[in-house]
Amino acid sequence: MTVDLSELAGTLAGRRLLVIGDAVLDTYVRCAADGLAREAPVPVLRAERTVHHCGGAANLAANAAALGAEVEIVTACGADEAGDRLVELLREAGVGTEGVLRVPGGTTPVKRRHTVRGQLLMRVDTGDGPVAPPLDQDRWTALLAGRMASADAVVISEYGGGLLSGPLVAALAALRPVGPETLVADARDIAALGTVRPTAVTPSREEAARLLPVPDDGKGGDLQEPRRLAERVLHLSGARIAVLTLGAEGAVAVERDRPAVRTYSRRLQIRSTVGAGDTFAAALALALACGADTAPALELASAAAEAVVARPETAVCTADDLAARLGATGKVIASGGLAAWQRAHDRPYRRLVFTNGCYDILHAGHVSNLSRAKELGDLLVVGVNSDDSVRRLKGPGRPLTPLDERMRILAALSCVDAVVPFRGDSPVDLLEALRPDVYVKGSDYTPETLPEWSLVTRLGGRVHLLDNVEDRSTTRLIHRIRALSGPGVPTSDEGSP
Repeated sequence: MTVDLSELAGTLAGRRLLVIGDAVLDTYVRCAADGLAREAPVPVLRAERTVHHCGGAANLAANAAALGAEVEIVTACGADEAGDRLVELLREAGVGTEGVLRVPGGTTPVKRRHTVRGQLLMRVDTGDGPVAPPLDQDRWTALLAGRMASADAVVISEYGGGLLSGPLVAALAALRPVGPETLVADARDIAALGTVRPTAVTPSREEAARLLPVPDDGKGGDLQEPRRLAERVLHLSGARIAVLTLGAEGAVAVERDRPAVRTYSRRLQIRSTVGAGDTFAAALALALACGADTAPALELASAAAEAVVARPETAVCTADDLAARLGATGKVIASGGLAAWQRAHDRPYRRLVFTNGCYDILHAGHVSNLSRAKELGDLLVVGVNSDDSVRRLKGPGRPLTPLDERMRILAALSCVDAVVPFRGDSPVDLLEALRPDVYVKGSDYTPETLPEWSLVTRLGGRVHLLDNVEDRSTTRLIHRIRALSGPGVPTSDEGSP
């Protein structure tokens, strides 16, 4: 089935999603390291800031809301300060909280992570065990009936917190015929949900392996292991689709009487995988609720998960994030696509380096400078003069290579993350749009001879001058080529590219 993923992403908004599961408060204590303690060889941490995020089923609900869905959550938490904060975060995320059950005497689960410069050093969990309200099947049925009947999809998010009890499972099974067609279970105990007949289950490879160790029978080898594991999950769960999330390797999905499908993650910097499974499940459920087939739904869910793993802490994927991720199909981008490209590459969390030039005949000097420029940050964007701009700067005989070819050649370099053209004689518009952390030029420039220097500084960046590679320039190459053609050939090109 051929589907425009960008169009599919646009249909998620307005879908009604009901999330049922174990909510957690994710707390991050951002610290500075003050050396080692005298009493033991352990680091001394100085807490600088504490931030809180929705975790568990609450994070799944927040992600669905960020994608534009109308979301309500049914969960339980303690009647304590952490529970108050969790409910407040849900409301701020746009999630309906009338189904949040506050348990007197219960303590809300909190996962408190201590980090230094984004590096996790320690996690401390608090909460005295399961937070489960004492409801029988009839009371669960009364609570869920109307909500399931009005939803386009239901997601069960089970983190071992105790909410997914026998009476709740029985109520879900009884209400399944009157509920939506799409029900996704992101649960540790998938076997317990067989009577609910989920549309899809989404365990990680590690969770599935603990439930279903694959026998070492010599069949298939390592390359077949995820698919075989997913097939066994499908059999155990009774679901129509079994999805195995594979972390940085993507995901694999199998369904009855259909071939398996697989997604592969693009190479990216993984900052934190906390909550990525929640993002994946939310996007998958919404895509299936829109009528998407398994393959495009899997692609869309994987793209949403990619958007959050590149960020620190527990994060959400917004509709804009997803659109940008799906639209970022190559390195060559139009200047009008810079905003989407920056969202797709998580610009606020990554150090951006920018340089520019004509790059008419790419040579070793160019490659060396671009490689060194990349070392100054996380992302390297290269601005390329248009053909008209090159003619104004270099003369009527230039460029020798048209713009589209110059950009395509640059994009083939592994050190280059994006290539964007500009029409003016100066990349001022690109600098203002990108606001680079570092602007790289050759050492033949000075603050007086580089007009963009003051602009970069005003935008909060800095200019870095690279020593030029000796005897390497496009003009010199052209002169040598013309010299080989004999005397009398015009050589009007001056300056460096």
